[in-house]
Amino acid sequence: MAERKTAIRLPHIACEVTPQGVAAARSEGNPATIEAMHFRPLAAGVLAPAMTTQNVQNARALSDAIQHALASLGGQGQEVIAVLPDSAVRVTLLDFDSLPERRHEAEAAVRFRLRKSLPFDIEKAALSFDAQRTPQGLHVAAAVVLQSVLEEYESAFRDAGCSPGVVMPSSLGALGAVDEDGPTMLLKVGQDATSIAVVKDGQLLLFRILEGSETEALTAERMADDIYPSLVYFQDNYGASVEQLIVSGVRNLDKLSPALEQQTGVKVKELITSSVVSENLRNDFAGAIGALL
Repeated sequence: MAERKTAIRLPHIACEVTPQGVAAARSEGNPATIEAMHFRPLAAGVLAPAMTTQNVQNARALSDAIQHALASLGGQGQEVIAVLPDSAVRVTLLDFDSLPERRHEAEAAVRFRLRKSLPFDIEKAALSFDAQRTPQGLHVAAAVVLQSVLEEYESAFRDAGCSPGVVMPSSLGALGAVDEDGPTMLLKVGQDATSIAVVKDGQLLLFRILEGSETEALTAERMADDIYPSLVYFQDNYGASVEQLIVSGVRNLDKLSPALEQQTGVKVKELITSSVVSENLRNDFAGAIGALL
């Protein structure tokens, strides 16, 4: 899915929603740089991300926050990238020997494979997928969201006076900021979920979600425990070691990284540095930032 930016022309404004608030980011130039960001907080209880239950508990409050965040960047009335919480979307990796060339037939094949692995009816879900050829066949990264949940978020954006032209989960948006070619792990820590992804040469090879997190009490030991099974799994299945660990959502990473490097044997760095976005928004809204880079 890292190749999505070369396939379509993306909007230059992204807006990410989380239970804590809404952040809009605007990019300019080629290569893209983040020109401005604005954050609008949400009251507790407005948003409750989940795969199978109602997410938006106060539609008016959410659409007002989106409208204010976008208005600060001149984004009202425009098409935007809508970045949703990871807890609302299931990301799955599948391997096929081949897929039909016709898109609707390929989608039917992907849906068939997913039908028993989801906590909801695949026929009631929206599906987006990207297929990349490998020596072993086709490697498919699929993002699935219950149609009723997707409509909750899209309605909030439309009510805010904008068009959600592209919709993606936060973790996949954040991967847009990863530009390393070698095996690279992203650890994205959020208050609703922690995601772990491994990419190599622009291809998503591993993806896992750990529900819940303790962003204020994270230790190097806790992070190492979270990622260790994925490091071992990747090495066993791909015959290569992760070369770099890129972290998002950890404010004191500079203090934790030496111990984390010692425990994992992998070099650690921050996903979104202060040279890209100076304020702390980079720790909480890497999905919106990465989607534009």
